[in-house]
Amino acid sequence: MKPEEDVLVSSSAMEPYSGAWTVEEAAHLLRRSLFGPSYDQIKTAADQGLDATITQLLETIPTFTFPRTYEADEPIAAYGTTWVNSVYPSDSTASFNTEKTRRRSLEAWTMERLNGQAFSLQEKMCLFWQNHFAAEPCLDARATYDYFRLIQNHALGNFATFVKEMTVNPNMLIFLNGDENSRFSPNENYARELLELFTIGKGNHVGNGDYTNYTEFDISSGSRILTGWRVEGVRSSTATKVTSFFEPWHHDTGDKTLSFRFGNQVISDGQDQEYKTYIDLILANKETARFICRKLYRWFVSSEISTDVESNVIEEMATLMISSDYEVKPVLEALLKSAHFYETVHRGAIIKNPLEFIFGMINSTKSTPSFDLATTYGIYKELFIFGDSLGMEYAQPPNVGGWTAYYQAPIYSKNWVNSSYMKLRIALASIMTVFNGVEVGGKAFKLDFLSFLDGLSVPQDANQVIEDIVMVFCPNGLEQAQKDALKMMMLDSLPEFEWTQQYADYKVDPQNTTLSEPIRQRMANVLEQVFLLLEFQTN
Repeated sequence: MKPEEDVLVSSSAMEPYSGAWTVEEAAHLLRRSLFGPSYDQIKTAADQGLDATITQLLETIPTFTFPRTYEADEPIAAYGTTWVNSVYPSDSTASFNTEKTRRRSLEAWTMERLNGQAFSLQEKMCLFWQNHFAAEPCLDARATYDYFRLIQNHALGNFATFVKEMTVNPNMLIFLNGDENSRFSPNENYARELLELFTIGKGNHVGNGDYTNYTEFDISSGSRILTGWRVEGVRSSTATKVTSFFEPWHHDTGDKTLSFRFGNQVISDGQDQEYKTYIDLILANKETARFICRKLYRWFVSSEISTDVESNVIEEMATLMISSDYEVKPVLEALLKSAHFYETVHRGAIIKNPLEFIFGMINSTKSTPSFDLATTYGIYKELFIFGDSLGMEYAQPPNVGGWTAYYQAPIYSKNWVNSSYMKLRIALASIMTVFNGVEVGGKAFKLDFLSFLDGLSVPQDANQVIEDIVMVFCPNGLEQAQKDALKMMMLDSLPEFEWTQQYADYKVDPQNTTLSEPIRQRMANVLEQVFLLLEFQTN
């Protein structure tokens, strides 16, 4: 497995990439941008070029799906309809059970989104922001849905607007006790995380209560600025939405003086707009842009940020973010078009997170469960559980800091491959290939090996099939001996011309399982071995 390396970076690292644009560069870009690119997507990206591909990846998808009712325990929203604007039962037991079914529906929906990803960075950025604004689901699935929708809406948008809306989002208010923050009893939870995790970052601890970028005094003042916000409608049997609102009686109207880290500025009473003034002040400090850009860099390029990277990459990204008024797209465009991003040392330098691992198998083989809603959502719920078992429960990072793989030095993404997780990855690879797949209600979801094979460049040529497989799944390729072993498995020790003839016979009558099943089984065997390789574990 390729280690995360620290390399010298030239001052021109953020200059646009001008090297060769082949399937290897296109595959690197798409592995970092999507949850498992298919061969077709990689080939299209290679053919249309870097600029056109980045333009398409940065498009915001305006229409979204909705989580749907798929279990009989939902008493309000009918089967197949969405419950996001439905009330809860008035009976407490029924309300509790309804919440459980809606939570399961919501979890299945998150996996449906990853499986149905468009050719866009949007879903990858949704997971990025889920990690950044880490918040547990609250006790009303409608509020949790709105939290996810907020992330979707701003995934490729303006960070300044995003953090302001997140500050008064009902799910976030509940999670960090912002709905309890009052002039009579200030609560510092959100004020602390707003500085430490969501905007400017802590910096080095340089003195008593002084963290370089802010002080404990700023947390105290921030909590007073944020007083007065409340949440209503949780599990209501009459209200169809959970909403936040400003209660002037609970707001601290006094002047709030910040520390010397913010120039001892004073924020006067601004009622329900006061928190925006405070956030604008935080964003005016360039260190906020640097902090966000470091997180973007670790997500898309490498966990390691050397002094050279800090000076020649992060600084340029932050300058661009400030000049773009905190628009995210220009920063991502510059990074993903940069010479630095395509340096070979970065290929395969990040270990796949659990969802990249799971959907790297599913999406790259163009596989989708296509059963009735109850079965399909049941399968997506199982995939959600797989992700949780591998260390990444989509809806619930382990703490407000997000998943440790994105901040815990020096191992970072190696957190995903401890001995327990690797055993589970190996088991899941076999389940999805040579075993029964994901079984729900007597039906099984397995990878679509034949569609994957049919979509390769020359599926009747055994050598080219292996080359295409390696290109799709292995960022740094394989040794010739490894490729030869995979080919022998695919040929079942027969001459190459036998594969060519068998594939031709299958294509003449693809519904004939006598012809298709041997080919499908051989592809399953080959892909199982690929998914067990250390080379597949990286992006």
